[in-house]
This record gives sequence, C-alpha cells and structure tokens, in this order.
Amino acid sequence: MFEVLFTHIQEKVALTDSDKEKIKSYFKPKKLRKRQYLLQEGEVCRKLTFISKGLLKSYSLDDKGVEHINIFGFEGWWISDFRSFICGEASVLNIEAIEDSELLLIARAPYEEMILKVPVMERYFRLLYQNSLVTKEGRLLVNNMYSAEEKYRNLLRDCPQMMQRIPQNLLASYLGMKPETFSRIKKNIS
Repeated sequence: MFEVLFTHIQEKVALTDSDKEKIKSYFKPKKLRKRQYLLQEGEVCRKLTFISKGLLKSYSLDDKGVEHINIFGFEGWWISDFRSFICGEASVLNIEAIEDSELLLIARAPYEEMILKVPVMERYFRLLYQNSLVTKEGRLLVNNMYSAEEKYRNLLRDCPQMMQRIPQNLLASYLGMKPETFSRIKKNIS
C-alpha cells in the first residue's frame, strides 16, 4: 500500500529509507467499499487522503439534488476537501468510492509533525499544491470557455483512463452536461 505513495512522492522529491519509515508512522490505512463515503457534506474534513488503489469522486449536490462532480481520484492521487481540512469548516463536498478502494489517511496534527520531522515532505506538498492550483485554474477556464463538444474532446485526449473506468453519467456531471448531451456527443464523435 505504501509503495504507491512512495513512488508518487519520489516523482517529485528524493526519500531516504529513514524518511520512508518515518512517513509510514503518520498514516492510517483505510478500505472503502464501492458507494461508501469517505466524507459527507456537513462533516469537517479531518484527514488528507492518498489513494493507493481504487477510484473515488468528490462532488456537491445542488438544491435540486443534482450531483456536480468536482474531481475523480485515481491510484496515486490525493483527495479531500482541502478548504475544510485547513479551515476546520463544514465540508460542502461528498467524497465517495466508485470502486473498492485502499487509502492512506493523515490527520492534521500528524501532517504538521511529519512536515517538521521529514522536511523534504514540505517541498513535496508545496509542489502538489502548486500543481493542484494550476489544474483547477485550467479546469475553470475550460468550463467557462469551451463548448460541450470541446470539453468532451479534451477529456478524450487528456484523460483516456477516465473514459475506460468511469460511467458515462458521472463523466457527464464532471463535464457539466446532461447525460443525454454526453451520449449524443460521444455518438457523433465515434
């Protein structure tokens, strides 16, 4: 379970064996079954979550109960409500397993301690946060500027793994379109 985490970390920073042992001590493993929640709206997000295996979705519900997917989390990705985690406020997001999943969780106090005792992890998380900000900014631009067909083509080009593993209705929600629109575009492009 930790090998996926260490591989991900070492793509950005170098770790010693001693670093790895220290890092292990700060995380708690957790398994989720398909459709089981990691976080529900209204709860405070108390842990950052690394996905070792499986697939999760982060989403909000509007006042009509319609699901709006924020992000999908695959193996080797982090997922949480970071605003809730940092500010201690109630989450507006739900995080739910799409597939059976194996996770590594770290709470706020151990996270802060790990950054102090394993200084390379501060650089690792800074790089993660930078990448996350760039990705979210890009997604915001795409959502505001592109047509439904352009969004579909970008997803097909940039994230083919999503097309293989994620049901169409969830992909439609992620792209901000109705499932019927997604199906029509998919049929026209195929």
